[in-house]
Formats: sequence, C-alpha cells, structure tokens
Amino acid sequence: MKLQVKVKPNAKHQSVQTLEDGSLAIALKSPPTDGKANAELIEVLAKTFDVPKARITIKSGRAARIKLIEIDL
Repeated sequence: MKLQVKVKPNAKHQSVQTLEDGSLAIALKSPPTDGKANAELIEVLAKTFDVPKARITIKSGRAARIKLIEIDL
C-alpha cells in the first residue's frame, strides 16, 4: 500500500489525521534533523497500521514535508 503523508515536525503533541483526499497529516515531536523525524514517522505508522517497522519505507521525500510511504501489509 502506498500513501502520501504530510509531516509536521517539532509539534507539541503527536497526532495522526486523515485528510479529505485520503492522505495523512502527521504531527511529530522530533526535530527534522539527523533523520529523527523520519524515524519517529516510521514508528507512528507502524503503530497506526499494526505492522513491523521493517515493512515501512519512505519512497520519496526524505528531506521534504510531503512524503510517499510504502507499507507492506
């Protein structure tokens, strides 16, 4: 499954919202440095979809706020 995710790093609270177009908006507590936000994003998605972290990959947008994520269900 592929999905588009809009990430907001440095948020006060961690949250996951589904937008009208089917993409996700995820607020992360981690800063966008040294891959910390990407690591937290993978953890949040793993908990949300109940899959191991190894099954989640960032296909594009590693350094961008809008990312394309692939999840092997």
